[in-house]
Amino acid sequence: MSFLEHLEELRRCIFRAMAGVLVAFIACFFYADRIYGFMEKPLTQILKAHGLDQRLVYHNPIDPFNLYVKLALICGLFAASPWVFYQVWSFIRPGLYPRERRYVVPFVAGTSALFILGGAFAYHWAFPIALNFLIEYAHRFTPLIEINEYFSLFATVVLGLGLVFELPTLIFFLSLLGVVNARFLVRNFRYAILIIAIVALAITPTSDITTFLVFAAPMVGLYVLGIGIAYLFGKDRRDRRRRAASA
Repeated sequence: MSFLEHLEELRRCIFRAMAGVLVAFIACFFYADRIYGFMEKPLTQILKAHGLDQRLVYHNPIDPFNLYVKLALICGLFAASPWVFYQVWSFIRPGLYPRERRYVVPFVAGTSALFILGGAFAYHWAFPIALNFLIEYAHRFTPLIEINEYFSLFATVVLGLGLVFELPTLIFFLSLLGVVNARFLVRNFRYAILIIAIVALAITPTSDITTFLVFAAPMVGLYVLGIGIAYLFGKDRRDRRRRAASA
């Protein structure tokens, strides 16, 4: 494929991915009120435990509608993630060996599961821990939490960890392309820890060490998992390259 053909294929993949997200968004919008109840649950439970008012506020009459639109979009992105990742696979598929193209089902299933697992980890563990710290830290004050501000915090943490959990997928691609290998990842482990710490600080909504570790520890585990992936798939491609060169 020429460069222009690659751009055209990229355009088609992006369009199909956006169409899938749009369909999922429309479906989720009809359940936006229920989804909002699910989103506010971590906060209301913590407020209730501290004996505080559990109702969130808004300042503009259009804010609740805009919130439901953004919430349905986030939910639609998670719901359509298998289709989106399939489009990613479709774009990189021409650059793979025929044997590697058979990984489509494990790739789509694995990347989608990691993305959803990252969001679930944020919702059930990382986000509540951060919220509890923030509410306890401000115990001398009465919270008046605005819905858009809460949504921004929620979306940052959930989407951030969802994307972070795609680290093994990124390593999988880089190992297939020959950019990295297991030895390179092990040799640069200390630099990876530094980058992980920076990313964790960027998406952690609090400054306490406990919440920081909740965000950083899974990233270290995912990096170690990526080393194993690079060893398996990087070695497989190198062996095929050697056989092709000898032939």
